[in-house]
Amino acid sequence: MNISFIDNINQINKLDWQQVNTSPCPFLQYDYFEALENSQSASAKQGWQAHHLVATTTNKVTAVMPMYLKSHSWGEYVFDWDWAEAFKRHKVDYYPKLVATVPFTPVTSNKLLSTELQLDKMFSPLIEHCQEENINSWHLLYCHQIETKLPKDVYERNTVQFHWFNRNYENFDHFLDNFTSRKRKNTRKERLSIAQQGLTVRRLMSDEITEQDLKFFYLTYQITYLRRGHQPHLNYQFFSQLVFNNHETNGNNILLIIANNSYEDVACSLFFYDDKQLYGRYWGCTEQYNNLHFELCYYQGIEFCIKNKLQRFNPGTQGEHKIQRGFEPVLTYSYHWIKHTPFREAVKNFCLEEQRSMLMYQQQCQKLLPFKQ
Repeated sequence: MNISFIDNINQINKLDWQQVNTSPCPFLQYDYFEALENSQSASAKQGWQAHHLVATTTNKVTAVMPMYLKSHSWGEYVFDWDWAEAFKRHKVDYYPKLVATVPFTPVTSNKLLSTELQLDKMFSPLIEHCQEENINSWHLLYCHQIETKLPKDVYERNTVQFHWFNRNYENFDHFLDNFTSRKRKNTRKERLSIAQQGLTVRRLMSDEITEQDLKFFYLTYQITYLRRGHQPHLNYQFFSQLVFNNHETNGNNILLIIANNSYEDVACSLFFYDDKQLYGRYWGCTEQYNNLHFELCYYQGIEFCIKNKLQRFNPGTQGEHKIQRGFEPVLTYSYHWIKHTPFREAVKNFCLEEQRSMLMYQQQCQKLLPFKQ
């Protein structure tokens, strides 16, 4: 097996990528990464230099691992700012680091695209590459759990997300029948308030999305970031390329939900989906309305999953307010290696303590779910 690294997705054939990618996840499709790089949303200028691993055997591509050389920790959602600060205090370089992830997308998925190799088989080649190229660490983010024993210098980290699970619900009321009386009444009250405020909601899929719709979405997307004092990670070209240029792939996996106050559109949420899962990604509004965020980001998504028989709904990171709306706490997994040996024991202890904390947090959140005992 020969392993090489490429600095642009166009250096690998799309057909080769598709042949090793067995996942339906929309974020693992060639066109998604191509849109990220062609739009310069993920680029060296933005601190996301493509450094994709490609494994070949007898001139045949057997594995691809989308990776990036990072000069910062933005857009990852497995936070290592404390590690970087500790390195800085001791006058040790923390960057560059090598990260396997989908930029700005904290979704558990295959990080190694292959029909022949398992993720843990890449640990040694990655360590060797970092040693040779003076890269200070590697990080595999939002992976499926590795159940084999880890090498002593590779550490597992966990976070908690809140996901909704479809237990063969026939409709939204059937889902609510599993709530306690008080929680069921509260949810119905929230949903009723949308119509009481004079709002209507429409769902648009794939080629139903017009340029006007997408421009409105991008306006609200920008507003959401600017209200928090940040610049948006993704530019309009990225979304436009996905929606209008790739209908045969990602364009068929996009759901846009828009709220209107009878005069104009006032809010929207953007989702991706495959044959099993719905992924809530972005939300924004030009006017504030009671409970509109819950309706567009959660309740509409649940209805879509039930109607289309999707098994799971991942609405994004954080947000304990999701618990009382039926989203259950689940652990996520990531794996890390640090080159600088004097820091390894501290990093290991940090990860172990964090794991204990996350497990306890997950158990506490489980007790707050709205379901009947």
